[in-house]
Amino acid sequence: MPLKSWALILLVFIFFGCYEQSPENDSIQDTTADAVRKWIKMAKDSTQLPLEKRTQFLENAKKEAFTSTNDSITLEQLSSISLAYKSLKDSLGFRETNKQVMIMSQETDMFTPLGYSHWDLASFFKSYGALDSAFYHYKKALNSFEQLPKSSSSSSLRGRILYSMGQIQDSYKDYLGAEISATTALRIFDELGDTERIYNCYNLLGILSSGMGDSEKSLEYYQKAGTYLDKLDSPETEELVWQNQNNISNALLRNEDYYSAKVSFKKLLGNKSLEDKDSELYVLALTSLAYAIFKDERNFAECERLLKESIIANDKYDHVEHQARTKQYYAELLAAKGDTANALQYAKESRTVALETHNNDRLLEVLQLLTQLDKANAANYANAYYELNEVIKEEERTKRDKFARIRLDTDKIKEENVLLSRERQLWAGAVLGLVVLGLTTTVIVLQYINNNRLKFKQKQQESNQEIYNLMLSQQGKFEEGRQLEQKRISEELHDGILGEMLGIRLLLSGLNERGDSASVEQRAAFIEKLREVEEDIRTISHELNHASYEKFHNFIVSLEELVSSIQKSSGISCSFTYDKKVHWDNLLGDIKINAYRIVQETLKNCVKHAKCKNIAISFGSTDDKLKLTIKDDGVGFDTNKGKRGIGLRNIISRVKKINGVFDIQSIKGKGTTISVSIPTKYIESEQTKDPITLKPAMNA
Repeated sequence: MPLKSWALILLVFIFFGCYEQSPENDSIQDTTADAVRKWIKMAKDSTQLPLEKRTQFLENAKKEAFTSTNDSITLEQLSSISLAYKSLKDSLGFRETNKQVMIMSQETDMFTPLGYSHWDLASFFKSYGALDSAFYHYKKALNSFEQLPKSSSSSSLRGRILYSMGQIQDSYKDYLGAEISATTALRIFDELGDTERIYNCYNLLGILSSGMGDSEKSLEYYQKAGTYLDKLDSPETEELVWQNQNNISNALLRNEDYYSAKVSFKKLLGNKSLEDKDSELYVLALTSLAYAIFKDERNFAECERLLKESIIANDKYDHVEHQARTKQYYAELLAAKGDTANALQYAKESRTVALETHNNDRLLEVLQLLTQLDKANAANYANAYYELNEVIKEEERTKRDKFARIRLDTDKIKEENVLLSRERQLWAGAVLGLVVLGLTTTVIVLQYINNNRLKFKQKQQESNQEIYNLMLSQQGKFEEGRQLEQKRISEELHDGILGEMLGIRLLLSGLNERGDSASVEQRAAFIEKLREVEEDIRTISHELNHASYEKFHNFIVSLEELVSSIQKSSGISCSFTYDKKVHWDNLLGDIKINAYRIVQETLKNCVKHAKCKNIAISFGSTDDKLKLTIKDDGVGFDTNKGKRGIGLRNIISRVKKINGVFDIQSIKGKGTTISVSIPTKYIESEQTKDPITLKPAMNA
């Protein structure tokens, strides 16, 4: 037989030997999958249970997943479990499970779960504002999905990752890299006919062109994006139409086509439900319309009315970050009217909001305006503008370099993987050659001794037949014994336990009609027997209980990290104490985030204004109230005089949101004490899974 034929036979044998599975294994896999799905569903749906119990359900799901012998099924189940941890806001459980998926995927060269694990981690970092880490994992996910065979599904995955990368690059003003990512994603979605994502890509390209200063190109992209909304049948279509109208209007405004921008903004604001459904877009459009009227008609009265309405709406809907833009435009209007004093006041307020919200682009514009309004301090404002502009340029350069390094590193890894793949192929070929050579030698030897073994095989077959007959006989006896044992157990249950229970029931029925002392004693004896059965059942039931799971206190850890970072950065001695009996992580999410922000804002005010050396933070409970106290030994102030700053107003606003009571005590030279009393609420709200979807960017 030719050598090639023997090699083919060997490969076929190995293939079927590796992949053949029995029906019993398939049944086990199905049972495991059902158990995992059950535990995950219980963890998500059992909102009335404590968080530690729900996370214990997910631990049970992980144990079930690892009983599977199929790696791909195990990885798929672990991915679902990691996302369930994420939906429960258990970041520790999510990170640990995600890491397990990543390691197993790399070891088994399974690129689909590896890509999804990087994607999940990128979304996690993006939600916490760590955009550089998010970009790194998006890039790793893209490399994994590029290893998959080309199909509509794998192409869509690559396109969605590229779009997400483009959004992050835009936020860091890496416009060239973002444009490459967006156009590559657009080509993919265009081939797939994915209308909504085509709209998203054109919308992103419009934002990028605006960032690069090409308003004409930006307007073209927005108008092109709008043509796809007519083909889109989605519950979100109305909001997307508003978004597109706002983007087109802003592009016209940047093109200094003020009349067309004014008409476009009026059309957008003509939607009666806009304010109720999207208050942020409503405020932005209101401010932009005022500016367009100011530039086109010089109608100061109408412009001032709209800007005042916008300032009130920003406060009403808590859009603090947009007040810088509105007050800047109002300052320009007042300056045009000749009211320089009030114009200077609003310009300074705009600068304050821009600083507090870290809006550097707006801050640069306001500093330019202040150089014109405040001639006495124009040089200081000009220097501040120059220094800030240089810092921004350096940060943008650093971030672009970081993205370039990430792309370079991942491309190198990709090239190394290709080289490793080739080396593996060469080694596989060499091993196969050695195997074929050894197989050929073996065949020659076997042919040589084959004749001498024929007689032995014949005798062996006869012996095997006898053994087979004995096995059949033994199997019959085994089956007979099994049936006898089943019959014996059935008789024991029927004649023993059931008979005894029936006898007790009949005797109790007869004794129910008797009231003498002997009957009472007999009934008590029978009831005692039934109680013993009950105790046995209860004992078995108790053995099925699981130990409670101790939960990691992420909320307290977050507060400790915040206090530690403030202490390190400011040099102020900070102490933090809390009541360890309180189940902090079981508090409502609104209470936790607002309490965290209150502490954060108060510490910032202490560092900025108090000139203190020590700060003491305590978090305890009395009755059904939580008591948060923050005390410093700074300069203090007169609480009855002066205007409250935006930081203190934000703290008071957050206290009201959680139905708390706010109190501030301060004496000049003796420090300040802030106290917040909060109603305790431990009922967790429904935590639903946050699907990985593409949210279109909105250009303001």
